[in-house]
Amino acid sequence: MTREQEARGPDTATATLEDELEQFRAEKEKIRRLVGQIGGVASNRRDRVINVAFIFALALLLVIDMLRHILGLAVPFPPLFSIELGVLLVSIKIIWMIHKQTRVEHFQFWILNSIEFRLNEVSKQMRQIEKRFEETPGSGS
Repeated sequence: MTREQEARGPDTATATLEDELEQFRAEKEKIRRLVGQIGGVASNRRDRVINVAFIFALALLLVIDMLRHILGLAVPFPPLFSIELGVLLVSIKIIWMIHKQTRVEHFQFWILNSIEFRLNEVSKQMRQIEKRFEETPGSGS
């Protein structure tokens, strides 16, 4: 609390602290929404469904191909088709994972950039406070 706030009274200081608390809550909610967009609970559920779908597709291709070779089952697609489709599915999964990692890295960069910006602001405010303190008569320096 500054000397000006003390001189104005406790009501003004309380109002200022309440304003700062409300601003903090708003920023916290904004960050929470951004985190939810990048990878929240719904994203985890969707990821699980996609993973199960990929595993199921690959397992189905494996079973069909094994039935073709072991039991001589007639399958309507060529023998190498299942390998090609499996490689395609794995490639799509890898591309999707790279995309998700890029989103996470972008978010981390954004957070670190915000922290750096805030630190620079706080540093500037500290220098201004130090200057004022040095300029005040009887500061003891």
